[in-house]
Amino acid sequence: MHSATLADPARPSVADFHRVNRGGGLFSESVSQWLGAVFALVAQRLGLRPTALTIANLVLGLAASVTVVALADEVAAGTVPAWVVGVVALVGWQVAYSLDCADGQLARVTGTGSAAGARVDVLCDVAAQIALVAALSATAVAQRQSTPTWLVALFAGTWMVNLVTSVMQSGPNAASMVTSTSLPVRLVKLVRDYGAVIFVAGLVLAFAPALVFWVIVAFTVVNGGFLLASIAFSARASLR
Repeated sequence: MHSATLADPARPSVADFHRVNRGGGLFSESVSQWLGAVFALVAQRLGLRPTALTIANLVLGLAASVTVVALADEVAAGTVPAWVVGVVALVGWQVAYSLDCADGQLARVTGTGSAAGARVDVLCDVAAQIALVAALSATAVAQRQSTPTWLVALFAGTWMVNLVTSVMQSGPNAASMVTSTSLPVRLVKLVRDYGAVIFVAGLVLAFAPALVFWVIVAFTVVNGGFLLASIAFSARASLR
């Protein structure tokens, strides 16, 4: 969608920005993409480029994750309230992700996107998610010192499956293993909806940090299983 298709190209609305979102799942489309549309509108009014939102996403996401890592031991010892750190993570990650949604919306509506901007977006996403994985891993180890090193390594490795498959599905050869858009299927897919995932992660950090160990176990199994299923799906398609 280009600005020329808008009723007033110079004054796009929040709905105009949301209309060009790239999805992400039920939670992302219902919450994160709408917040992103608001941020995109503000950025357009201020004359900001999409990359400014991308950098803001990175800075905010890193700041939230670094806070969690820095205070993981204090939270485990009870000297810092878990809810304080959890709220910082929950709000920081959600706002950062909404800014990540906003940069693409702004680029598409205003026609200011570029190949270089797209690369910066992906690289910043990688950096922010590495920091998030470090935050959850540090919390798990602080809360449960017997956490196996191999589990943390598997969690870190398989976490990137979401990002890699999302990038792969953005091209002309994109394909989905489950194409149904029914509500039950979309609810099941929440386990791979990044907005929903970081929302749950923030809640667990705030109210039950001892359960973060089981959160990383769950996502290791889910993402590892999805990786194997994706390999099988793609291999079968390539042999037809």
